[in-house]
Amino acid sequence: MVLIRSDGEVAAWGKGGATNQWLIGVPECLKRINQMATDAKSKAGLPPDLKLKGLGLSLSGGDEKKSQDELKEGVMANYPGLTETTFVASDTQGALATASPSGGIVMIAGTGSNCQLINPDDSAFRCGGWGHLMGDEGSGYWMSQRAMKTVFDHEDNLITCPMDITFVKNAMFKHFQIEDRAGLLPFLYPNFDKAKISGLTKELAKGAMEDKDALCLSVFSAAGSVIAQHILALAPKMDKKLLSNQGGLQVVCVGSVFKAWPVLQQGFESKMKAEGPKAGIKGVKFLRLKTCGAVGAATLGAKQAGVTLPLNYADFAETFYTAAFCETAPNKSTCL
Repeated sequence: MVLIRSDGEVAAWGKGGATNQWLIGVPECLKRINQMATDAKSKAGLPPDLKLKGLGLSLSGGDEKKSQDELKEGVMANYPGLTETTFVASDTQGALATASPSGGIVMIAGTGSNCQLINPDDSAFRCGGWGHLMGDEGSGYWMSQRAMKTVFDHEDNLITCPMDITFVKNAMFKHFQIEDRAGLLPFLYPNFDKAKISGLTKELAKGAMEDKDALCLSVFSAAGSVIAQHILALAPKMDKKLLSNQGGLQVVCVGSVFKAWPVLQQGFESKMKAEGPKAGIKGVKFLRLKTCGAVGAATLGAKQAGVTLPLNYADFAETFYTAAFCETAPNKSTCL
């Protein structure tokens, strides 16, 4: 949590535990939020009973209206002295608001994945974010599962992999500290841990970036392609202002998967070159946050309270990739 004054200056930061209401329940979620606010006020030298002008909550699991209303009502009922107004949105919206006040795309690819469009009129549309059973394409979990499934299928002679599976198989055994494929079953079923499975992606990234392992490179190329597909899926809902921005469509990239961008890039560009211009996306500008999405949450909370925070957005995000797309490529330096 961050406290920001009306002049745009950061007063203090507060830290606390996870706040996904679907995992810990609404009462515990609100308790932790109140504790973080109290912590931040203490660090800023403010009295603990000081009522905030606005509270912006950008939470994983906070993108459905029913859950938003439940959280806002919970704040009012259980912590009436916390804030005058409350705004609730998804974690993707807070990330975007940290980088830009005028909308764009947020692409999250970490343990899981999610993609959200926010138009300048605040209308929002989502692609993905449905969890590992119904989504998470392009995420660390998705890549790990895809690589392991390739090993299983190859050794079962179900689907023969044309690439050498040795690196991925050894990385899988090392990561889970197992001696055979059967040893993986407890991690997949009775002791399922999505983060543990996703963690294998770090080893796969080394295989792709350092060892140039063909199977690892294939997995990351597929992830880059499906990340592009998430963005393309939202193109029909995009305000034309976003498509005419200088430098192209602005995409805020969140999650550790993007640390391996060099091996995602080929798959991303191949998909965007083929389908981007037809969808009206002639260029993209990728940004990464230099701070967390709490800053964006604060701006959204302030906006709800009728206050526009005068922030210098360059302090909070930086561009790490730009590209222009066209159907032919006369100039490779400007058009892929």
